[in-house]
Amino acid sequence: MELKDLTIREARKLLDENKATAVELVAAYMRRAQEKNDEFNAYLEIFDDVEEQAKRADEMIARGEMKPLTGIPLAIKDNILIKGCVASAASKILENYVASYDAHVIEKLKEAGAVFLGRANMDEFAMGSSTENSAYGVSRNPHDTMRIPGGSSGGPAVTVAGDLAIAALGTDTGGSIRQPAALCGLVGFKPTYGAVSRYGAIALGSSLDQIGPLAKSVEDAQILFETIRGIDERDSTSLPDTFFKNGDTPKKIGVPRHFLNEGVDEDVLTAFNESVEKLRVDGHEIVDIELPNVKYALAAYYIVMPAEASTNLARYDGVRYGVAHKGKDLLDDYMQTRGKGFGKESRRRILIGTFVLSSGYADAYYRKATAVREQIREDFRKAFENVDVIATPTSPTPAFKIGERASDPLAMYAADIFTVPINMAGVPAISLPMGKVERDGTRLPIGMQFIAPHGADSSLFSIGKDFERIIGA
Repeated sequence: MELKDLTIREARKLLDENKATAVELVAAYMRRAQEKNDEFNAYLEIFDDVEEQAKRADEMIARGEMKPLTGIPLAIKDNILIKGCVASAASKILENYVASYDAHVIEKLKEAGAVFLGRANMDEFAMGSSTENSAYGVSRNPHDTMRIPGGSSGGPAVTVAGDLAIAALGTDTGGSIRQPAALCGLVGFKPTYGAVSRYGAIALGSSLDQIGPLAKSVEDAQILFETIRGIDERDSTSLPDTFFKNGDTPKKIGVPRHFLNEGVDEDVLTAFNESVEKLRVDGHEIVDIELPNVKYALAAYYIVMPAEASTNLARYDGVRYGVAHKGKDLLDDYMQTRGKGFGKESRRRILIGTFVLSSGYADAYYRKATAVREQIREDFRKAFENVDVIATPTSPTPAFKIGERASDPLAMYAADIFTVPINMAGVPAISLPMGKVERDGTRLPIGMQFIAPHGADSSLFSIGKDFERIIGA
C-alpha cells in the first residue's frame, strides 16, 4: 500500500469499497512506523492494542456504521489524554502518569471509529518551537533529519510528513500546530478559541491553548476538525455551533506588509509575495492593512503564557500524581521533584511566570501585557471590517538545524512572530504549504498562513482549498 500521498478521503474510499480493511491499512502504517521511528523519534509509544482498534473499526464498516474517520489511523500528541494510556507531555515529571479518562476530542474520535496508533513526541508541556525540549529526545524533520520539525507539535507533524500516520492531533498555544506544519510541508489548523473543547488536554496557557489537526490536505484537516469540534459542558470556554459562520470563499485578503519587514528570510518573503500575486491573478483582491500593535504580541505573549504556565504547572508536586523524589522534608520533596522532573525550558518559563505575577510586579508586567492583548484583539477586529482574511508567512524561516538555536532562547521565541498574535486574539488560522526554499543543498518546506475573524473557521478551509489549487496549478 503506497502511503506517501494517501489522504483520509482516499483511505475512506478504499475502506468503503472493500479494497482494503482497517486492519490492513493500520498494519501498513505500523510497518512504516517500526521501520522509521528510530530515525525520526516521532512516537514516544506505539500502542499495543492497535490491531484490536482496527478490528472494531472493520466491524463498524461491516454494519454500515462508518463515519469519515472510521478505521483511519491517527497519531495523538502526548498531552491529550487517552484513558488507560500514559500521557507524559514529554516530561520526566509525568513519565508514569496513566490517564484515568478520555479527553473530549478522544471521546469524539472513538465514537467515530478512528484508530490511535500511538502518542507523539512534543516539547515538554508544549513549551518550545523545535521539539528539542522533549525529555525523550528531539524529533527529526523527514525532509532533512539534521533539522528540527518545529514544535511543540513536532512529533505529530513528523508522523504525518513521514507517513507514520495519515493525520494527527496537536495543540496550539502560540503556533504549535501551524509552525511544524509549515516546516514539514503539511496543513495545520488552529481553530477559533473555544471551537474545540480543551477538556483532557494537559494545560499550558489556558486562555491560549487549542486542539487542532495536522494533515496532508485542507480537506483532511477539515474532516478531522468537524469530528472533534463542538460544545462541551466540561469546558466553560467551548462555544455552541450557532457562534460559527458559514461564509463564501474569502475574496478580499489583507496583507500587513509593515509586519513583514524584519526577521523574515529573503527567499521566504519572495515566495510569500509570489503566492500573494498568484492569489491576485486568480481574482482575489489584495489590500495592504495595518495592525498597529501586533509588533508587541511576542513580548506580551511571553508574559501571559509563562504566567498561565506557572499557575497550571504548580499542580505537579509529586504528591497527587506523577514522579516523586523524596527529600529531607516536604519543601525539599517539592524542590527535588520539580528540579529533577522539569526540563530547563519549563523551569525558565515557570520562573518568568511566577515573577510577573508576584507582588509588586504584576502591575508592571502581567496587567500591561493583558492590556496589550486587548489592543491586539481590537486591531484584528478593525482589520476584519475591511478584509475577509489576513495573509502572512507562517514561519519567518524554514527548519533550522538541531542545536542551532539551543543556547539562544530569544532567537527560538522569534520563530513564533507570525503565529503568536493569533492565539493572543483567539481567532482561527491555517498554515498551508507554500513551496520550498534551499538550505545546504536541501529543499525545505515553508508555509503560508491565513487568519480569519472569530467563528469564521469555515472560510479558512475555503481559501485553503483555493490556495491548494492555485499553488498546485
